[in-house]
Amino acid sequence: MRLKAIVAAVLVAGMGVTSVLAAGEGTHEAREAMMKKIGGATGALAGIAKGEKPYDAEAVKTALSTISETAKAFPDQFKAGTENASADSEASPKIWENMDDFKARAAKLGSDADTLLAQVPADAAGVGAGLKTLGANCGGCHQNYRIKKE
Repeated sequence: MRLKAIVAAVLVAGMGVTSVLAAGEGTHEAREAMMKKIGGATGALAGIAKGEKPYDAEAVKTALSTISETAKAFPDQFKAGTENASADSEASPKIWENMDDFKARAAKLGSDADTLLAQVPADAAGVGAGLKTLGANCGGCHQNYRIKKE
């Protein structure tokens, strides 16, 4: 069972990288693919924290690595001139107006994931506590820089 979880995590991470590369840098599709990649990793952690999935240190490491790497690369998708990349975009113009803050928030998410990676939570409760920190980062950024579409 543990091998299946590891293989699944590697495949999911690989699909996320492939979809980002295929989508093209700075496009709405690339941004969306990266957010889905972070969402998938966060979902995997949430499943463990809620007890819906058994604790698996390798799955936790994979999810945290995905969040760390993606968060660090995410701001590069918001180059000048890409503000109107798509009418479907949930990216607020505030991103480009406050790019330093946007980059700092992404860096903090990556850094917090790295901190958790340095001492991987030992059980579901630890994963839940770490997820609260990561979720606060995500929520703060979404509150400031996401336009919620209906």
